[in-house]
Amino acid sequence: MKHSPCMARRKRSLAVAFLILATLLTLSLALEWGSVAQWSSGGIAAGWLLAGISGFLGLTLFQTAWGDQRSLALIRVDWFLPAIKRTKESNPAKSIGGRLLRRLTPGMHSDWNKKKRGRARTLLRKLGISWVASPLRRFSQAICLLLFCWLFFYVCWPYHAKPTPIQSIGNLTYQSFDQQSGAITFLIDQRDAMIGINDSIFVRSASDTTNVDGESDSLAEFYVLSDSGDSIELASTTELSPHYLDLVTGMSSFQVYTATDIDPSAWPSHYANSLARKEFLPAESFLMLDPLVSLSTAIASRSWVWSLGCAAAILIVCVFIPRGFCGYLCPLGTTIDLFDWAVGRRTKRFRVSGDGWWVHIKYYLLAGILVAAMFGVLVSGFFSAIPVITRGMLFIVDPLQNGWSRGWHLVPSLNAGHFVSILLFSAVLALGLLRPRFWCKYVCPSGAVFSLGNLFRVTERKVESSCIHCNKCVEICPFDAIKPDFTTRVTDCTLCQTCAGVCPTHAIKFVERSNVVELKVINEPPTGETELGRRGFLSLAAGSAAAIAGGSAVAIGTKTFGAKSARSLPVINRNDDPRPFLPVRPPGSVPEQKFLEMCIRCGECFKACPNNVLQPESFQQGLEGLWTPMVNANWAGCESSCNACGQVCPTGAIRALPIEEKKAARMGLAIVNESTCLPYAGTEACDLCVQECQAAGYDAIEYTQVGAEVDSEGRPVEGTGFAAPVVLADKCVGCGLCQTRCFAINVKDKHLLAESAIIIEAGEGREDRLMSGSYVKKNRQAEQRSATEPGTTSTLVDSTTDQRDTPGGVPPLPEPDEGTAPPGQDDPFGVQPLGSERVDTDDNEESPF
Repeated sequence: MKHSPCMARRKRSLAVAFLILATLLTLSLALEWGSVAQWSSGGIAAGWLLAGISGFLGLTLFQTAWGDQRSLALIRVDWFLPAIKRTKESNPAKSIGGRLLRRLTPGMHSDWNKKKRGRARTLLRKLGISWVASPLRRFSQAICLLLFCWLFFYVCWPYHAKPTPIQSIGNLTYQSFDQQSGAITFLIDQRDAMIGINDSIFVRSASDTTNVDGESDSLAEFYVLSDSGDSIELASTTELSPHYLDLVTGMSSFQVYTATDIDPSAWPSHYANSLARKEFLPAESFLMLDPLVSLSTAIASRSWVWSLGCAAAILIVCVFIPRGFCGYLCPLGTTIDLFDWAVGRRTKRFRVSGDGWWVHIKYYLLAGILVAAMFGVLVSGFFSAIPVITRGMLFIVDPLQNGWSRGWHLVPSLNAGHFVSILLFSAVLALGLLRPRFWCKYVCPSGAVFSLGNLFRVTERKVESSCIHCNKCVEICPFDAIKPDFTTRVTDCTLCQTCAGVCPTHAIKFVERSNVVELKVINEPPTGETELGRRGFLSLAAGSAAAIAGGSAVAIGTKTFGAKSARSLPVINRNDDPRPFLPVRPPGSVPEQKFLEMCIRCGECFKACPNNVLQPESFQQGLEGLWTPMVNANWAGCESSCNACGQVCPTGAIRALPIEEKKAARMGLAIVNESTCLPYAGTEACDLCVQECQAAGYDAIEYTQVGAEVDSEGRPVEGTGFAAPVVLADKCVGCGLCQTRCFAINVKDKHLLAESAIIIEAGEGREDRLMSGSYVKKNRQAEQRSATEPGTTSTLVDSTTDQRDTPGGVPPLPEPDEGTAPPGQDDPFGVQPLGSERVDTDDNEESPF
């Protein structure tokens, strides 16, 4: 049947409009790509999705307007491979895409005149019937599963990061300065390497160290004008530092370095740079597209979640391709397909029918999840499709990747939370023993969100009157979306088009929802399905009541026995001191209650964290804290060059901080236990924590002399006592590197201690947990207040005894004493009084970056 001229004109006009819109969207995104730092990853992904939607609609309308003349349809979205039936034409392809594909791949296609399969169809048939019926869907599933694995096991794999190689060229001696050209000539002593003209180099002090504020003794960045071997002529590309005078007068020794891309005195950022280089797509792309993740998080936290934009974009896509995420993109669904193919099809004894009470579980489960979220309890991570597969890969496959590539001793041990997650993931797969894709059909709450979105669908599966009731479509449908009369259960259909590929009469089409051309008679043969009657209404009411009651009970139970109650539970800490469990969270974490309401428990941050600093919490905070990330400083410390956890978090529970902000964000405070610390206890000298802190660039631990003997005049006797560590609270960020070193050497290696003598602790006053604002500016304001407000002193933290008796574990400010030395004045004997502390004055003023 041919198109009417009027409808053809309408199609062409719409096609041109959508193609123009797609072109404009793509061009605007390309122009903004240069300033991608101003975009969130969610905004970029949503923009590309909208451009893709417009392009898809334009091409679809273009095809139906100019190429496909099979029926009166405004939109025709057929991309299945139709079953062969004898025809007079050897090339029955009507669409532009089909004709183009035949021209590009000659000899691969079937001969419909002789009803003979071509090589392409024969190859696909070896993979399975569904591959022949809808190859586009199968290829899309395979590509998305591989893409998910690439993002998870490659992009999030942190061990590709290497520090920028820095090569010393030699020592410099100032010779002359040309005021007219600005060129500076230096003599080079002990030349180690040659450099080329116009190469960029960096000049800095030979004893240069970079501190947490990014300050160093670097002279400047230069480029080479000439190099004669013994001398070198340089021109500065940056403003000369005040240390230039030291070079001219010979007060300091300077060296010249070459680096591939960064100033060697800059704060290390190789882990952050490595992730940024690999993230062609955001590592959390699939988590962003799961609408239940962002929707439940926004409800639980009563806040805007940035990934809601991506969820909205994928739901818009599914208006045109109903439930297309489930049929084409979801990596969990593809994994379930693989399990059903490898295991499920071989076991028939557990099979159940497709019309039991379980067919609507996903809607009741979705209702329960949203009810719990309304009470501020986030349990969607237990059941949402993408968190389930991400956690399954993390706890099952990631240890194998770590063990084989880095060594089995670097794989953290499992806790109870690991086993619960592994059992949950195994149960999702094992449901395939009941029916193929049982989870996707009946249980998945993420699928329920898309099913409800199908109510607003634009396109739909339709069956024409040429249907011969062969039942092939019912048998092959992977989502139980076809009724016994061969019409469609519209909330379950994913537009996978597998049914159309096996239809021998080509009676199935995918057109606009309003299309009613040549459709078969509904309820023929009779389906036995009726409108919602008394029994159906009672079942709906009972299921809804159970969902609401279950969600409320989970929320109340979680709140009652969750993180808040854990603060009053006795947890054995060092010195057998019962204290509440306060986990150290990743840098940039939002306040604890908001964190528990926003963390989806997907495990993405664990994968991206180098050396497994972040590890999943077990049941220390009950169900509310299960699988949330916490710092295990006994295992490893937080790398100063890494900000990956915030970059891959899909909900904003860990803020995506630049490296400069991350290094200023306090996770906790290092506390020295004087009763076990080797110098304080008088056992032996030890400065492991000081060395580690200085090497990391924080310089937050200093020395104080303890246990020194004094002579008759009260002066310390040389060679007596020990240099003990003292933590500077205004510089400590709680990275845990000091605890890692003490635990590894003094506990595990030398067996001198039962536990680390310096431990990172969280709590009020010891960590920065901001919903927004700059940590750098906050710290700078605190320093200014400390310097300007009278009576505000900077004291040292070296003991834990008197801190535990104060609310929140915050050490009290010392009372002013007329006999004490003025602030900043050193003790004349170089002996730091015990019990003195350094406390920073903090404020809660927030400001945007």
